[in-house]
Amino acid sequence: MEVLMPDPQIYVEKTLALIKPDVIDKEEEIEDIILRSGFTIIQKRRLQLSPEQCSNFYADQFGKVFFPNLTAYMSSGPLVALVLARHCAISYWKELLGPSNSLRARITHPHSLRARYGTDELRNGLHGSLSSSSAEREIRFMFPEAILEPVPTGQRARDYLNLYVKPTLLAGLTALCKEKPADPM
Repeated sequence: MEVLMPDPQIYVEKTLALIKPDVIDKEEEIEDIILRSGFTIIQKRRLQLSPEQCSNFYADQFGKVFFPNLTAYMSSGPLVALVLARHCAISYWKELLGPSNSLRARITHPHSLRARYGTDELRNGLHGSLSSSSAEREIRFMFPEAILEPVPTGQRARDYLNLYVKPTLLAGLTALCKEKPADPM
């Protein structure tokens, strides 16, 4: 009787997280929460943005009344940029962050990161990408050297596993069985 194993699925999504200048001293504490929440930190970088770089990063907010204060705040000191990965990373990170207004977050999502670390609606402590397209753009902005290959899913993932992974595993396991080493490592 043959046991059928379900085909493995690859569910990995990346998002950008920023620890903003006013909570940089809580970096280790925040990273610990991130890791305990099931994320993997793929890349990390500490940097300080100029007002012009902040304007480019937040270009979609241009023209809004808070835009000058936002760019001044984001360029006021160093920040930490993180590329986070996990299944449904964008939605889980947004959930962990809570509402963008820290005052509202304290009422509606008291255990969220913004409720814990933010001080008001502008100084909310952390940033998260809103969508997969904004995550890709923001990761490229903060990590220009990063290679963002699309992660295969569905049939593409199964095809990749069948074409590259399974034959390699089969050859390696077959050779291992033929040799039967006392210490396989």
